[in-house]
Amino acid sequence: MIDGIILNNLCVEYKTKKNSFPVICNLSLKVNKGETLAILGPSGCGKSTLINTLSGLLNNHSGNISFIKDSIESKLDCKKHRIGIIPQKCALLPWKTVEANTILPLKIRKEKIGSENKIEFNNIYKSLRIKDILKKYPTQISGGQAKRASIAQSFIQKPDLLLMDEPFSALDAINKEEAWELFLRIWEKSKPITILVTHSIEEALYLGTKIIVMGAHMGEIKYEVDNQFFAKLNPEDFSYLTLKNKLHNQLRNDSEVQKQ
Repeated sequence: MIDGIILNNLCVEYKTKKNSFPVICNLSLKVNKGETLAILGPSGCGKSTLINTLSGLLNNHSGNISFIKDSIESKLDCKKHRIGIIPQKCALLPWKTVEANTILPLKIRKEKIGSENKIEFNNIYKSLRIKDILKKYPTQISGGQAKRASIAQSFIQKPDLLLMDEPFSALDAINKEEAWELFLRIWEKSKPITILVTHSIEEALYLGTKIIVMGAHMGEIKYEVDNQFFAKLNPEDFSYLTLKNKLHNQLRNDSEVQKQ
């Protein structure tokens, strides 16, 4: 049995006192360890709702979310499984140093940090080029540095599942491409199961081993593809441009439907 996460007929809805509003209906997919699933789709299609459900922030859902680890299948549980999150906006605490922020999840779990852990942490800091800012506070660093600190925070947890919700959208083009490359440098060492939500086709093509396009209606999957261009930055061959245009057309069709 391959380690991974399996969603079977997942339905998620938001409830008010008088009504309920379905956002995702009967979504089924699987992501194996060593894969990154990049999810594209129009605004309001349920991408962020999916991330919030998998992280445990939303509990009002039906269907099954199974997690397979060491060939043992169980229900995904944020208390039992290590779930790393790299959000759109950096969630670094302003009153803690960058270093203290990166190890905060371990402190919350009351995990002991030994000398071997510190060696691992230093390797992550070096790979992400943030060793020189560890004693600074979030207000003293750039947006790109804060994003790299958030990446370090997630990987220091050794996540079973890594969730990314528009993680690089606030960066300019140069810092964004650097962040992509640094992220993959860290990701390749442990290759956690990863789900990435993005509006950027280029980001999906660079970071996703698999790509799906969600439709405008309650989380339907309208297109999916294994991505042969994973970790290849801006290739110019015809097949890359063909796939890029196909993804663009899938997204454009839904955008046109929403405007009508």
